[in-house]
Amino acid sequence: MRIIVIEDDEKTASFIARGLTESGHVCDVFHNGHDGLFQATQDKDNYDVMIVDRMLPGLDGLSIVRAARAAKVRTPVIFLTAMGGVDDRVEGLEAGGDDYLVKPFAFSELLARLNALARRPPVQEQQTVLKIMDLELDLVRRQARRGGQIIDLQPREFLLLEVLMRAEGRVLTRTMLLEKVWDLHFDPQTSVVETHISRLRAKIDKPFELPLLHTVRNTGYSIHAPR
Repeated sequence: MRIIVIEDDEKTASFIARGLTESGHVCDVFHNGHDGLFQATQDKDNYDVMIVDRMLPGLDGLSIVRAARAAKVRTPVIFLTAMGGVDDRVEGLEAGGDDYLVKPFAFSELLARLNALARRPPVQEQQTVLKIMDLELDLVRRQARRGGQIIDLQPREFLLLEVLMRAEGRVLTRTMLLEKVWDLHFDPQTSVVETHISRLRAKIDKPFELPLLHTVRNTGYSIHAPR
C-alpha cells in the first residue's frame, strides 16, 4: 500500500513510517495540515489510505478531511489522535473519516485497521441526474424535464420513472415494479402498475414526438430511446 501520514509529532510520525516501511508499504509523511492536504488532493489517485492526526499546525485534521472530501478525494481515512471522547469520534466520522484510533495505540492494531480499510471496495460516485435522450431526472432536486420542459410528477410517479430509467433498455415485469416502487412482495390484484404507467406515459411521452416508455406485451415495461 501507499499511505500518506499527516502527523505533527515527529517521533510518532517516524515510528509509524518505520513500521509501515518494515511491513512492505510506501509511506509519505507530512508534519502540517496545509502540506498534507495539498499532497492528498494533488496525488489523490495514488494513495490507498490516509492517516490523519486531528490536532495539527496550520490546518486541523477535521478541516483536512472535509476539504479532501469536497475535492472528491475518496481515499479511506483513519484518524489517529489523542482526542478519544465519544463526541470526538462522532465528529471525526461525520467529517468524512472511515475509522478512528486513539493514542496511545498498538502498531499491530493500526496495521490491521489499515489493511481492513484498503480491502474495502472503492466508493462509486453516485449518479444524481439520469438521462435518456432529452428526458432528464434530477434526483437531488426531485425534478423531471423533457425537452427542457418541467414535468410535474407525483412522488410515486417520480419513483416509478427513476426505477425504469436506472434499468434503461431492460424490461421490468409487473412483479418487479410492485417490489421496487410499492414495496409489495405479493400481487394485490389491482391495476396500480398499469394505472401509474398510463399516467407516466401521458406526461413524459404524449406531448412529445418520440416515445420513450414502451410496453413489452405479456412481459412488462421498458424505457429507452427509439430503436
